[in-house]
Amino acid sequence: MKKILLFVFITTVISCKSQSKRAVLGDSDFQREMNAKFKDASKSPLTKKGLKEFKGLAFFPIDDKYKVKATLEKTPDAPIFNFPTTTSRIAVYKKYGILSFSIKGESFKLSIYKNVNPKPEYANNLFLPFLDTTNGKTSYKGGRFIDLYTTDIKDDGTIIIDFNKAYNPYCAYSDRYSCPITPQDNYLDTEIKAGVMAYEKPE
Repeated sequence: MKKILLFVFITTVISCKSQSKRAVLGDSDFQREMNAKFKDASKSPLTKKGLKEFKGLAFFPIDDKYKVKATLEKTPDAPIFNFPTTTSRIAVYKKYGILSFSIKGESFKLSIYKNVNPKPEYANNLFLPFLDTTNGKTSYKGGRFIDLYTTDIKDDGTIIIDFNKAYNPYCAYSDRYSCPITPQDNYLDTEIKAGVMAYEKPE
């Protein structure tokens, strides 16, 4: 009986250690979801070498001051916007509106976009690309993106922007992707120390 109990104990300890090793890192659901996706070879944008060396994305510490309420001014008459990309491809979007908000007492505006011909599962998706003064230093030089949804818009015309959920375009991880280039108009003259940090490609 003692041998059986000892075997069960050892098996439980090994199982717990194994699960601990496999645990996905992250301080929020967003961070854990990102790391889980990047670890999954079927979904990850990483190169084979990058995937082999991957231990987790680097994130700025979560900071609630970068989770802000913005006022959305819709722009239904805006023309189609042809986003240049990192390849010869043109990404076709329409400006959905202008977001007005403040961070640390400073006022800012960002344009938000919607895909002109989205797949049905992305019908409610909104695209918010932005640049800030951390680019090329502690964050990706080409700017970062945030996903928002038309269903996030409140009845009073406000929407929450959580910069803690800012992520890099796939081009930050591999040259095989074609990514929209963030418009200079969406530059924030401040540090956004939130979201995914810069990624150092393996040599």
